[in-house]
Amino acid sequence: MSLPGAQRASGTEARETVAPAVDLVLGASACCLACVFTNPLEVVKTRLQLQGELRARGTYPRPYRGFFASVAAVIRADGLCGLQKGLAAGLLYQGLMNGVRFYCYSLACQAGLTQQPGGTVVAGAVAGALGAFVGSPAYLVKTQLQAQTVAAMAVGHQHYHQSVLGALETIWRQQGLAGLWRGVGGAVPRVMVGSAAQLATFASAKAWVQKQQVRSQGHLCLPTHRHPKWLPEDSWLVALAGGMISSVAVAAVMTPFDVVSTRLYNQPVDGTGKGQLYGGLADCLVKIWRQEGPLALYKGLGPAYLRLGPHTILSMLFWDELRKLAGRGLHQGT
Repeated sequence: MSLPGAQRASGTEARETVAPAVDLVLGASACCLACVFTNPLEVVKTRLQLQGELRARGTYPRPYRGFFASVAAVIRADGLCGLQKGLAAGLLYQGLMNGVRFYCYSLACQAGLTQQPGGTVVAGAVAGALGAFVGSPAYLVKTQLQAQTVAAMAVGHQHYHQSVLGALETIWRQQGLAGLWRGVGGAVPRVMVGSAAQLATFASAKAWVQKQQVRSQGHLCLPTHRHPKWLPEDSWLVALAGGMISSVAVAAVMTPFDVVSTRLYNQPVDGTGKGQLYGGLADCLVKIWRQEGPLALYKGLGPAYLRLGPHTILSMLFWDELRKLAGRGLHQGT
């Protein structure tokens, strides 16, 4: 991404020159496409994170055990379509959150902020925080819909929503506007650390792969055109490699915040809209640590990584390829 008004360069840089508004559309579209494929993993992850809430290990039934057994359990309880519970809310969340996130990150790139030391991480974190705030009502509804199931397989509080719009209307009527943003205190740090890790490692990984390809050519006496690169120039495989590395970092730093966020969003509330189990991010962290043990902060790590890995790879891959196409169109139109 280049500075606004800068002279277009040839090759890759020209093809990747994309306006922030275009990045908003492309980022939202890419992450929505990824969400369709990864939503079943999100359902399983949500159920595992709510299982045994505030209870010591071994003192509660475990209807969900491991990834594959949990997938089968969801299908038995809710049917095959149960794996796509909350998809509409998930798509709404991905569109809102990532549209804002990529737009803000693109603005930071154009302003040259990402060229400063640590600028990529800071820009990614701030962009993620803004996106999480905007998309919080959709994530609230998504979590509650995905937790809903038959009584025999229920984990966590059951809200009994019938639809996305019905859930939003119920929350608005019972808790007011502030109720739609209940739990945002857990969502913002969750997306901040995940977004910073994703955007920073994805960009760095792509640059490293491209640099290593050039370096490998320099070690040989053969002309450049006679020495094949690891990956074809501008190939989607370069973006895939970046996404694979990025997904490891995202899963490692994001899962504890993900568990807390799920708990805050799904907890029951009293008549004033105040959570009955947790008072906020810090309170939730302390209660989970004390009552369930520190490893509980990594509940659902398996499906969380399986979900974050493909979602990170697919979203960053789709985003990167869509940006190239948009950049080519803008370049050819000049």
